[in-house]
Amino acid sequence: MRKQNIRELSLQQLQEYFVKINEKPFRAKQVYEWLWLRHVTDFESMTNISKQLRTSLEEHFDLPAVTIDMTQKSKDGTIKTRFKLHDNHLVEGVLIPTESRQTACVSSQVGCSLSCKFCATGFMKLKRNLDFDEIYDEVALLNKQSIESSGKKLTNIVYMGMGEPLLNYKNVLKSIERITSTEGLAMSPRRITVSTAGVAKMIKQLGDDQVRFNLALSLHAPNDKKRSEIMPINETNNLKNLMEALNYFYKATENDISFEYILFKNFNDSLKDADELIKLYRQVPVSLVNIIEYNPIDDAKFQKPSPEATEQFMQYLGKNRVNARLRRSRGKDIDAACGQLANKDTHAHLEESENA
Repeated sequence: MRKQNIRELSLQQLQEYFVKINEKPFRAKQVYEWLWLRHVTDFESMTNISKQLRTSLEEHFDLPAVTIDMTQKSKDGTIKTRFKLHDNHLVEGVLIPTESRQTACVSSQVGCSLSCKFCATGFMKLKRNLDFDEIYDEVALLNKQSIESSGKKLTNIVYMGMGEPLLNYKNVLKSIERITSTEGLAMSPRRITVSTAGVAKMIKQLGDDQVRFNLALSLHAPNDKKRSEIMPINETNNLKNLMEALNYFYKATENDISFEYILFKNFNDSLKDADELIKLYRQVPVSLVNIIEYNPIDDAKFQKPSPEATEQFMQYLGKNRVNARLRRSRGKDIDAACGQLANKDTHAHLEESENA
């Protein structure tokens, strides 16, 4: 039988375990700090507890930590990392540095079930959900990467990597609880954004649960017809239901809501499309619309518009008092699109990480 993952135990459960084996309860606090605050990945590193106790923990518990499999480093400073899970599945995380921010983009599932037509992950089958401690590991490893590369800790976290976070609801929320805990990374929830392709029922659940993090809707099309063409989830979660759910979420939490809108050449980049986007913008208290440059992938037919078309789209939004920001494509010289690196042949031209 597989040993229990020790990180599944709460501090109280650890204390109960140590009392049961005739150890002092304060040992639980020491172990808990090693696991979360110091992020050790083996029992041998817990140097303030006895060798005998470390051996006992090794015999009774498992500590299946995420490891770095390989990395790609872009000329613009973006670092994309392929993580290996304990069962050899692969997921991605990205460190995106700017002058004012160090942002980690993390995955919540191995693959994805939503089959969005423009997304590399959408062409992968869903293998499984990530456990909360695996998501935590992604963030902790990217934080270490940030400190090593720039001397700065992470300032922001976005759940915009592989998978649909709201279809792994319990683990995503528990990972954020750990990340924001003073016994974890002590990140402010206001610095965390969860991005969803649009699961109306679970958006409302976020409101009911009074979450404190921000929410982003991956919109990518301004009407149901176009959105259903590229995002099959729209068939069961149409724009009317999503706008209603977002308003419900905002009324319950007053947390920031943003729209994510990738521009696709000759598909959603006309001024008519901009007009329809503006109408959606005015239905919800959206703080920001992120207009995103597309990173083309081999499996999809889409291309990014010309710089002139992009500029015209942005100017039109500005004239209509939409708070929009153009998010330039990062990591153009590496496998920057979500899912590309995790799905890539391990013998491709990748830089082996020193941490692998």
